[in-house]
Amino acid sequence: MAVYLYRLGRFSFRNRWAVLGVWVLILIGAGTAASTLSGPTSESFSIPGVPAIQAFELQAERFSPPGTEVDTAAGFPATAQIVFAAPDGETLQTPERQAAIAGLLAALEGGEQIAGIVPPIPGQTVSADGRVAFARVQYAAPSVALTDGARETLQTAVDTARATGLQVEIGGDVLQEVPEAAATEAIGIVVAAVVLFITLGSLIAAGLPLLTGLIGVGIGISAITAATGFIELSSTAPVLALMLGLAVAIDYALFILTRYRHELRDGTLPEEAAGRAVGTAGSAVVFAGLTVIIALSGLAVVNISFLTAMGLAAAFTVFVAVLIALTLLPALFAIAGRRVAGRRKDAPAVAVAPARPAAGERWGRFVTRNRIPVLIVSVVGLGVMAIPALDLELALPGPATASLESTERKAYDLLAAGFGPGFNGPLLVITDVTAAADRPAAVAAVGAAVETLPGIASVSPATLNPAGDTAVFNVIPTTGPADPATQDLVAGIRALSVDGAWIGVTGQSAIEFDVSAKLADALLPYMLVVVGLALVLLLLVFRSILVPLKATAGFLLTIGATFGAVVAVFQWGWLAGLIGLDAPGPIMSMLPIFMIGVVFGLAMDYQVFLVTRMREEFVHGAQATEAVVRGVKHGARVVTAAALIMISVFAGFVFAGEPIIMSIGFAMAIGVAVDAFVVRLTIVPAFMSLVGRGGWWLPRWLDRVLPNVDVEGERLGRVIGAPRAHPAE
Repeated sequence: MAVYLYRLGRFSFRNRWAVLGVWVLILIGAGTAASTLSGPTSESFSIPGVPAIQAFELQAERFSPPGTEVDTAAGFPATAQIVFAAPDGETLQTPERQAAIAGLLAALEGGEQIAGIVPPIPGQTVSADGRVAFARVQYAAPSVALTDGARETLQTAVDTARATGLQVEIGGDVLQEVPEAAATEAIGIVVAAVVLFITLGSLIAAGLPLLTGLIGVGIGISAITAATGFIELSSTAPVLALMLGLAVAIDYALFILTRYRHELRDGTLPEEAAGRAVGTAGSAVVFAGLTVIIALSGLAVVNISFLTAMGLAAAFTVFVAVLIALTLLPALFAIAGRRVAGRRKDAPAVAVAPARPAAGERWGRFVTRNRIPVLIVSVVGLGVMAIPALDLELALPGPATASLESTERKAYDLLAAGFGPGFNGPLLVITDVTAAADRPAAVAAVGAAVETLPGIASVSPATLNPAGDTAVFNVIPTTGPADPATQDLVAGIRALSVDGAWIGVTGQSAIEFDVSAKLADALLPYMLVVVGLALVLLLLVFRSILVPLKATAGFLLTIGATFGAVVAVFQWGWLAGLIGLDAPGPIMSMLPIFMIGVVFGLAMDYQVFLVTRMREEFVHGAQATEAVVRGVKHGARVVTAAALIMISVFAGFVFAGEPIIMSIGFAMAIGVAVDAFVVRLTIVPAFMSLVGRGGWWLPRWLDRVLPNVDVEGERLGRVIGAPRAHPAE
């Protein structure tokens, strides 16, 4: 592979303008396709097959008018709960407050996309003390399909009522909107530019990874947008593709660029230097990209459509980033000329006093000299960090996890105070009595059985469908939606047995429990598939038994420590005040899978970048420990720069003010920091120096079976000969 990539690098260098023109045309074509072919994105969070969705589909089928098509993938119609509250010790039954409530509801009558309004009803939606009440506003479309005008009408009516002195808060899902990451990514690009300039010491050199990254992301996102005209994609798919595509594009370009500058400083002619950089560092980029693509494509194992779409979209963007790094980057080397090398001059021919070793070399020698204490401290430290992960609790995002200052959280807390904690998570019990000999008796028996269960605050009378074969009970638990006791209640209802009756449970709380369980159950298969494929790939790259096993063990340490830190801060509340977190609670159910996929991909990037240079030095004759030191010397700078860029980008989300976004940013930042600095730059060199030549051992029979991909460029050296020094141009 190294030989083919060497030729590709030289070809791109020689045909710089043609290569640049092709990529510009691709970018223009992708942008044109995005603007002309794109369709609507899917905003649903439905997972077909889970029990709560099955119960919902049965309810929709049996209670809908004949001929109505049931489409759970379209999402639930949006609902607003407008909560009214009087000060402590007072009630809403004053003329002024009643007039404010009536005026608000009148302003919404006949409003855009509003399907119906249910005003506060004494005894039902007015609290016993008269202090809290709420009205329901039903919309004709899902939340993310609401127009700006519909939301503005609601907000204006609420603001008008608040101006009278009445406390009014908005609950429900009406305020949910598609998240946007443009501002955060802009900050990340600025941080990346600063780190690249400090690392490379040249504006031209710093600009190349940013330029190739932006072109690659532009093509990837445009192609994904165009694909929405033909296939259903989630609106969050481009967000993940943007985040990861930009991250890996900068990483890959930085790695090849660093090797190119190294070749130039050794006196190699620019075209030859470009070929060598792509042939050696480019080989590492190919396999690093493959590991990321495997990790993202592996989300299909979870068998959740929106996760699969997100993973494949991001994997496509990573694929584009790899192609651009291998072709467009060497073409830009040729266009930029020797300015890429910065102001550093080639080494003089006369002997001079040896300079102080670089920081990477000093760190490599320190770690290899003290390998046993370093390994003990690092592994034990990460193990201690992982302890809180044993208490990990998962839940879907909702009002209970929102900021205390948000109107959704205030509405949630007011309803809990006025009607009890379970009021925010009602359960719908669906019973199909088609097979019962006496259907009315079976319905009554189901209702009586539900009422006997512990944790029930109230059970409404049964609502029958026109055919009389299906009934729905509205059940209010005594505990809140995220409470484990509520989950136990759902399981208890489903376990009831009544002759001739099928019993199911749906509602937002039941759906969240089922989705969280589905995601939790998918974690182990996902990790086995992704890690298993990556082990095979790393075995091909490094031709070693211990290196892939060590890489995987290091990743597991990273995941454990990261989960522990997330639980300690966002679930236990440690240091919560430092980052502005005011509502610790369960961790978002999707976070573990997202984090495993993203951090695994980036971790394998750093693993390949660092250890391929160690193997290259070892194959070319260096002793095992010295090869480790040289690998750290050449790789530490680029790994550090790449990690700092990623940490800075992710850390920007930590202060976003929204707990869910904060937890994602925190998890990614901690994961990258732990893996890059503790695992890859500390544990890996300590371990490799400890095992010595054994680190590169491979059974002879396996060596004969495995194809030689030559990622370290051994064959490349034989084909093109030893590097020849040339006078500086």
